[in-house]
Amino acid sequence: MQKKQVLKRVKLAGSDTMSKVGNSMKNVVVENRLVQTVVAKKWTILLLFMAFLLGRAMILDQLAPFGVAFFAVMYFLRRELLFWTGVFLAAGSLFSFEPMHTGYLLAEMLVFLLLQKGVERFQRSDISYAPAMVFTTVFFVQLFSHLVTTQFSWYTLMMTGVEAVLSLILTHIFLQAVPVFTLTRKNYSLKNEEVICLIILLASVMTGTVGWTVGSLTIEHVLSRYLILLFALVGGAPLGASVGVITGLILSLANSSAIYQMSLLAFAGMLAGLLKEGNRMAVAFGMLLGSSILSVYLGNQADIMSSTWESVAAVALFLLTPGAVIQTLAKYVPGTQENLKSQHDYARRVRDVTAQRVEQFSEVFRQLSRSFKQITVDTEPLRKDEEVGHFMNAVAEKSCATCWKRTQCWDERFYQTYKYMTDMMTEVELRDTITRKDILPEWKRLCVKPDQVLDIMVQQYHIYKNDQHWKKQIWDSRQLVAEQLSGVSQVMEDLAKEIKREGQELFMQEEQIRSALEELGLSIHSIDIISLDEGNVEIEIIHQYTRGFDECRKIIAPLLSEILGEHIAVKNELALERKEGYSTVLFGSAKAYEVETGIAGAAKGGDLLSGDSFSTIELGNGKFAVALSDGMGNGERARAESSAALSILQQLLQSGMDEKLAIKSVNSVLMLRSSDEIFATVDVALIDLYNANTTFMKIGSTPSFIKRGHEVFPVTANNLPVGILHEIDVDLVTVPLKHGDILIMMTDGIYDAPGHAVNKELWMKRMITEIDSDHPQDFADVLLERVVRYHHGDIYDDMTVVVARIDKFQPEWATFRTPGIDRIERPRTVS
Repeated sequence: MQKKQVLKRVKLAGSDTMSKVGNSMKNVVVENRLVQTVVAKKWTILLLFMAFLLGRAMILDQLAPFGVAFFAVMYFLRRELLFWTGVFLAAGSLFSFEPMHTGYLLAEMLVFLLLQKGVERFQRSDISYAPAMVFTTVFFVQLFSHLVTTQFSWYTLMMTGVEAVLSLILTHIFLQAVPVFTLTRKNYSLKNEEVICLIILLASVMTGTVGWTVGSLTIEHVLSRYLILLFALVGGAPLGASVGVITGLILSLANSSAIYQMSLLAFAGMLAGLLKEGNRMAVAFGMLLGSSILSVYLGNQADIMSSTWESVAAVALFLLTPGAVIQTLAKYVPGTQENLKSQHDYARRVRDVTAQRVEQFSEVFRQLSRSFKQITVDTEPLRKDEEVGHFMNAVAEKSCATCWKRTQCWDERFYQTYKYMTDMMTEVELRDTITRKDILPEWKRLCVKPDQVLDIMVQQYHIYKNDQHWKKQIWDSRQLVAEQLSGVSQVMEDLAKEIKREGQELFMQEEQIRSALEELGLSIHSIDIISLDEGNVEIEIIHQYTRGFDECRKIIAPLLSEILGEHIAVKNELALERKEGYSTVLFGSAKAYEVETGIAGAAKGGDLLSGDSFSTIELGNGKFAVALSDGMGNGERARAESSAALSILQQLLQSGMDEKLAIKSVNSVLMLRSSDEIFATVDVALIDLYNANTTFMKIGSTPSFIKRGHEVFPVTANNLPVGILHEIDVDLVTVPLKHGDILIMMTDGIYDAPGHAVNKELWMKRMITEIDSDHPQDFADVLLERVVRYHHGDIYDDMTVVVARIDKFQPEWATFRTPGIDRIERPRTVS
């Protein structure tokens, strides 16, 4: 009773906790929606205010290409605001200097809507058609108005074409600039062209303030200088000067008397951007200084004072601007620290999400592996008794169901009958053929039809053995699937750990390397440090190369070796197509050891196709694999089996799978490839290039030999070839190699050459000792030649020998130091 009460309290507490968590999640969702609603309202107000000013904006008091272009863009990007956009555009046009401007704008918006609806009816609507539709709308509305008012002339036709072309260009520009205010993606990064389009949009909006004054201050001048201050602080001199040129040009088009503003704003923006490192006050001082200097040359005393006060008002607005606004603007401008940080944060979030997904998949595969193993473990103890019981029931049902002594045998003497049946089943199981003479005398006296029971028992036993065979197949398959799922889970877990590794900003180390290389007179375009982990260094350098000099291996790699304190080698070199004379070079850690290989082989009877396959490849994880496989028989079929075994094994090892599991997977694949009896030997040596420790996996293969000076050591194992048994035992043999060691691996065609009457191991050791060559290829050729000569030129089987020599890595060029350059401090990797 007490136990039930405790469980009830636990359940209630759990339900309360879950309800609290659910309520808190709902509150978070509601708060997020409220925040999004507030932000959306702010952008809506800003867009409608921009529509009001663009409706009022004009060029030379005659052309008004802004309104309909903005209306068309809003139709595609914010259609829910289309009605209010049209209202605010019309309201702004009422305050323009042209009395007929409102009628023209309303007509243009109406014609654009009619054209768009017609296009949509034919299912041809697309945002890319917007500029052409705006051009058509403006041209024909203006042309029709001139024809109606009988003011048509070549001049009016030309101005109509100019206004239509300007509308088309502005539509293109607004399509790239307006998404800044409509899209809410946090990782939205602008291109340089999109930044220019944004500046043109803001300058066009400021054109709507032409004619507005506060005392002696002109609003468009104050806003243009305020805009320059913002972009100069964010993007420096290039962006500040660009904003000055664009805003000055557009304002001068709206008011021809303000043509001097273009040069004044451009110079002020450049000077303000040059002082961006001093933060706001320095940028403000630069703008004041630049505008004041040009005002002295371009105007009288009254203009100078008016320009100065306008600059002061812009500076006041600039100093009152919240820092969050400037940081938000900086995130959109490419090349700024805020933009780089935003992109880095986004990449880190994507990386974390990806790592989490990979970990989840890893856990799924691990759970599946556990479930398969649990099924096989749980059913194994009960299976034997159940199957024996089913066997006895089947025999009794077929032989005793219609017998008149059934009641006496199974009801009155059940245990005795069952024991005799079990003993008889044992006899059937032990003997290949059983006759009436082999039946127990007690069973003959008890049973009235022993021959019939014997025949049924033999028949059922064959069925039972067949069932046993397939159940064993299923059980082995489950075990294999469980192990493979476990291996995949481990690979994915390792991948998740690699993804989680924190990327680091290595600007100081990059500048240190750049300064050291430039002091040597090299022209370095860019340096990108990918990793500085010891033993896994990756540095990408783009430099201007000189043909034939090979500065990468002779100068840069030795210098990096001295700076980093480990041997650095050239991993890859690629000439850039677009930049003549530049090359991208990837430098990486050189391994402590290097492997040189040689292969020699011959097919049976001198044929072209051998049944042996070999592979020598660097796996990419600091290990070098030397593999050899001998397929059953000779010719194309044997070649297919051996090459399949090596190819699958190579892919599995490169993916990071455990060696034993990789061999078992190859074994299962070879068994499933064909129902015929096929197999292949596998002989693999995994050489660690950092410490020369070598792991041998020998499945049915001949011994390998290690030659160290004048001594020869055999490496053996006693495993059957893959593809014969469902379950194989993989024995791994690890041997530490040394500098100068020669590893010899061979197939049975060479090892069995002396015949059965000779001690093959001693014979092969003597042959290897007598070869004086240290070069792997020469060593392999000499060994193969001596074996062929031993048989007087006859080749009785496929012969293949692979020789690998392990040497300490010796850089081609010695390291050297540059005065004043210290070793790089490696950052700690955060996992």
